[in-house]
Amino acid sequence: MSKYRENKLFILNTLTRKKELFEASSPPHVGLYVCGPTVYGDPHLGHARPAVTFDLLFRYLLHLGYKVRYVRNITDVGHLESDADEGEDKILKKARLEQLEPMEVVQQYTNSYHGSMARLNVLPPSIEPRASGHIIEQQVMAEKILENGYAYESNGSLYFDVLKYHRDHNYGKLSGRVLEDLVANARKLDTQDEKRNSVDFALWKKADPSHIMRWPSKWGEGFPGWHLECSAMSMKYLGEQFDIHGGGMDLLFPHHECEIAQSVAAGGKDAVRYWMHNNMVTINGQKMGKSLGNFITLEELFTGSHELLDASYSPMTIRFFMLQAHYGSTLDFSNEALVAAEKGLVRLMSSLKVLDRLEPGATGSFNVERFEENSYRAMNDDLGSPVLIAHLFDTSRFINSAYAGNDSITATDLERLRHLFRLFMFDILGLREEEDKEIGDLTSKLVDLLLAIRLEVKNRKDFELSDRIRNELAGFGIVVKDKKDGFEWEIKD
Repeated sequence: MSKYRENKLFILNTLTRKKELFEASSPPHVGLYVCGPTVYGDPHLGHARPAVTFDLLFRYLLHLGYKVRYVRNITDVGHLESDADEGEDKILKKARLEQLEPMEVVQQYTNSYHGSMARLNVLPPSIEPRASGHIIEQQVMAEKILENGYAYESNGSLYFDVLKYHRDHNYGKLSGRVLEDLVANARKLDTQDEKRNSVDFALWKKADPSHIMRWPSKWGEGFPGWHLECSAMSMKYLGEQFDIHGGGMDLLFPHHECEIAQSVAAGGKDAVRYWMHNNMVTINGQKMGKSLGNFITLEELFTGSHELLDASYSPMTIRFFMLQAHYGSTLDFSNEALVAAEKGLVRLMSSLKVLDRLEPGATGSFNVERFEENSYRAMNDDLGSPVLIAHLFDTSRFINSAYAGNDSITATDLERLRHLFRLFMFDILGLREEEDKEIGDLTSKLVDLLLAIRLEVKNRKDFELSDRIRNELAGFGIVVKDKKDGFEWEIKD
């Protein structure tokens, strides 16, 4: 094991707003919980950023030798159109529009999300629980909060008493919000008559007659509040206290603030030791949103079908672009930035191919140990992927210079550099080689041409040459199927 790999990892803890030395609560085990998507639409850039951010963290923790239980939930019930417990459930609304069962909507968009994450090379989590599959756990937690005096029943719904909680604890410590200001600025709500105060939030909502997704409870038929699911599921799979809770900055308030309150109210202590949040995505300097016409799905990026895009972009180009910015900074998408990311990725991948062809010299001018030290230092400093990528670009310049004969590297250092370059590119940053679109098109045309020639050869009854062509192609993984009117072929792994 590299000595630099044993260096300490520092992460920015949103709760303290400081970089803190990460120490697992039960080494070498780490509990990691990340808020996953609400599955009522095609995955978009807002879904991709937390997925890539915490995939980077997951990969690096595994590389450092930790055993990580990574839990990423699927929200498939209870997420209303308003954070103030108002409006229609987003999945129900989509189900009505598309004339589907709610769980058809959930499955359709969960499949779409999984497909996009696989293309982005995001590793699957250890556990991926659904809110609808943990209704009992949510009811049990809500009942604990009620028994401890921090909730009240009203007209078949159960609400969290924020003011009562704040008198005993501190509501707002994660987000820095001042409760008095929240109360003063709160508008009159339709559900105000049910709540003691406008800042209270639902633990369990009574279902109106038209609400399809509903479950029995001691408070009446209804469904869980959005905030409750993550508290209940993280406790079930990671215990009453766990190491890292992550998600997008938009979840910091009210969702994560309410999670803290629920955990303390139910169990008497904070459940999370480190809070991590990725920053927002903007497009050409504007906040991404459907109303602004700049909302881009991942599929539109992969196909280039959005009007703001001049071309399609590969999944690895999207991933590389995200990693070029620190997860804590705003990520601004533009067509020009994607073009630059695409060129940068091609440059690094080309350097990797050159590195494989590079011949060692008797002497060397490259300090492999410094490259390794700097790369680990970048990752240990709050997952500094932009700095790591800068070191890879510097090394890329050396590789091309050495291949041109202007620099040299010893055999031992060359072997080590080949290992490290792949390690940081593929294992940690999670990039992978993709087939060049132009080369792929050219390959298809060449195979078609060769098989057309084979067909002519076969018609001349030169079966020996015909079989040889087919067998040679099979050696490259290309399987040929002869048909009455020609041929078909496919590439097998």
